[in-house]
Amino acid sequence: MSAATDLRELLADGEELTIVCHNNPDPDCLASALVLGRIAAEAGIDERRILYSGDISHQQNRAFVNLLEIDIQQFDPAVVHDRPAGSLLAFVDHSRPGVNNHVLEGTPVDVVIDHHPADGVEARFVDHREDVGATATILTEYVRELGTEVDDRMATALLFAIRRETLGFLRGATPAEYEAASYLHGLADRDLLRKLSSPSVSSATVDAIADAIDNRVVHGGVLLSHVGRTSERDALPQAADYLATLEGVDTTFVFGIVGESIQLSSRTTDSRVHVGEVLTDAFQEVGSGGGHREMAGAEIPLGIFADYTSDDELLVDIVESVVTARLLASLNIEPDDGDSEAEND
Repeated sequence: MSAATDLRELLADGEELTIVCHNNPDPDCLASALVLGRIAAEAGIDERRILYSGDISHQQNRAFVNLLEIDIQQFDPAVVHDRPAGSLLAFVDHSRPGVNNHVLEGTPVDVVIDHHPADGVEARFVDHREDVGATATILTEYVRELGTEVDDRMATALLFAIRRETLGFLRGATPAEYEAASYLHGLADRDLLRKLSSPSVSSATVDAIADAIDNRVVHGGVLLSHVGRTSERDALPQAADYLATLEGVDTTFVFGIVGESIQLSSRTTDSRVHVGEVLTDAFQEVGSGGGHREMAGAEIPLGIFADYTSDDELLVDIVESVVTARLLASLNIEPDDGDSEAEND
């Protein structure tokens, strides 16, 4: 049997489904959760919920949830860890308990559908394809094979997710993404796609990106920067994307203090650098990090850093020193190789 058929048979034996998104879910994760819920409904599961941890702070992600009217709830440990018999647990766009989610390590998982690099993925049903560009591509394959009704809302969600995850088919796109997009194109709401593509940007996000520009330090083709303390976690990948367009720069790392953790986002166009592996190597002992060759992220609890001082400015300086040292060591770059462009402009 195919993966889609196997999934439907597993869902048909369940009485309820809890879909857990990764922390700070993006359109690929959200669209995949939405569509898995639809497949579960057609398999006979009436009680379904989508949970997430962290924040939906990126303006594009907020617009995605609001315009597509996605019913999503904050993570509830009791719902996940005290499930009754017949209650299924699913991960979409991530794969392991305790990694980029708040599920306890060792929690049994029933369904995993993901495209991110990972080892040791375990579940009753696993479709883990690192060779595709988006998890939404896999879900599109499922609905086509199963004959699931695809309305304009679902088609729009999937098509936008694929486009966003691949940066308009320029990053990590495979023939599977083009095939999925071709199928979805005629079904999607084009006006809604336009609205999702150009949401308003908050002033806090603009300020955070401006801080990243001011704080940049370049080591050859590698740029390191930070935004200090911010409530705009999703300004980090936006800053990393923007700074990656700087002439002479092919790899960017941007960090910020968000709540009680240090968040990092990275981008590269250098085929010699795998930023997912760089972040894993740099921070696996103190936090979690990883992702694709071209894009990745990391999260480190503030922990002992916060015990040094209550002064945010001093705290940022301490964090910057430690994060920079770990990144440069992982990249095999000597600390003296860097030049602060902000000071030289």
